[in-house]
Amino acid sequence: MTEQQHTYESIIKELENDDKIKLAGIDADGMLRGKIISIKKFHSVAKDGFGFCSVIFGWDMHDKTYFRELSISNAENGYRDILAKIDFSTFRRIPWEKDRSGKGVPFFLVSFYDPDTKEPIAPCPRGILQKMVSKMDQEGWTALAGAEYEFYNFRETPKSLGDSKGQDLQHITPGMFGYSVTRPVQNQEFYYGVFDACKDFGIDLEGWHTESGPGVYEAALEYGPVSSIADRSSLFKYLTKSLGSLHDITPCFMAKPIEGLPGNSGHMHLSISSSSGQNLFSRPEANPNPTYPDLAYVSEVGEQFLAGILEGLPSIMPILAPTINSYKRLVENFWAPVTVSWGLEHRAASIRLIAPPTSSPKATRFEIRTCGADANPHYVLAAILGCGLRGVEKKLKLTHPPLGKGEETGGGERLARDLKEAVDKMTDKDSVARQVLGDGFVEHFAGTRLHEIRLWEQAVTDWEVRRYIETV
Repeated sequence: MTEQQHTYESIIKELENDDKIKLAGIDADGMLRGKIISIKKFHSVAKDGFGFCSVIFGWDMHDKTYFRELSISNAENGYRDILAKIDFSTFRRIPWEKDRSGKGVPFFLVSFYDPDTKEPIAPCPRGILQKMVSKMDQEGWTALAGAEYEFYNFRETPKSLGDSKGQDLQHITPGMFGYSVTRPVQNQEFYYGVFDACKDFGIDLEGWHTESGPGVYEAALEYGPVSSIADRSSLFKYLTKSLGSLHDITPCFMAKPIEGLPGNSGHMHLSISSSSGQNLFSRPEANPNPTYPDLAYVSEVGEQFLAGILEGLPSIMPILAPTINSYKRLVENFWAPVTVSWGLEHRAASIRLIAPPTSSPKATRFEIRTCGADANPHYVLAAILGCGLRGVEKKLKLTHPPLGKGEETGGGERLARDLKEAVDKMTDKDSVARQVLGDGFVEHFAGTRLHEIRLWEQAVTDWEVRRYIETV
């Protein structure tokens, strides 16, 4: 049975011998928040949903309530419950968590709704992406995506990380060994365990290899419908962290965990197909008079979609780069894009166009290279879809020439250098982010990022202590 075919009625028989269910939703930081419920409770709430404490949208990734209370969860509303509804299409079993019968514990994702209006709450990651998917459905279009994640792996446990305060981390392997066929042998139980568990957990990988950096792996998730890929991306992080804990390994999805070494990207590939399966970004034959030579095999819809992404890019940066640390990755000369830019098969550009003559027409797509591994995949895909669709609706024209071969930055607008600058652009009253994602989302998400900024401004870092403790 495929993921899309699961319904409550279809899974009753599959759950008849189970006594517990694991449920999880996704918060603003992309973290899974959930619990185990009894099978009796599951059947009682299956159709109408159940109350879930709204505080998961009222606190940060370390359970500290936001300095400025936001509309979803606050003291005034008593941190009331929101409505969580089970998505039966997400049913799978957790292969590394067994129940008493030896089967994997059943698992479902939930989405969050306002208990009064029964509408999705503004910051619900699955809800905001579904809003964009519904717009696509109205056009008879299907958005398809693929995800690539790079991440460091450290020979650390939660206790050792606490004791060392994140200093002198031990990599699972030393040296720069991208695409190595020998390095994974040293941790093969974990390495092959992740690949096999992904298959069993319904998040198949297309590719799985070492990346350049000590103990760095990269995973390419199998291409599929955009909502499914967002879910699988979140579940991939959950899976690797769970399996890592069984081997005293900590996978790290920070954008830039180690000074002087490459950062962790979270590239997203996106295309759109028609109801007949045609790739709407491609054209069958070369355009004799393209806007730019790089666009010879790109359709008018594709060009408008690209123009929409580029116009919206500066205002959605807090989504693509959501933490203080994100901007340590986005610096010149590290193969990380820092300007509004695009180009055919250009890995220094923010948007890499993949199209003929270097690929087949059906594989024509945009790779969004700005986002890091720390970004919330649902927000990323919702923002990119929203900006692209706005470009099509407004029939936008490209105003940026492609990044030249050998160029790192080009003449496009410099993207935000830090989270505060990015939030300022997102919250501008006329920002593209507001137009495509709505004021409710922008106000909530920007509030969560301002919380991160305030914590950073109050922090005294180890660099400052080393620099000034004796000399000033």
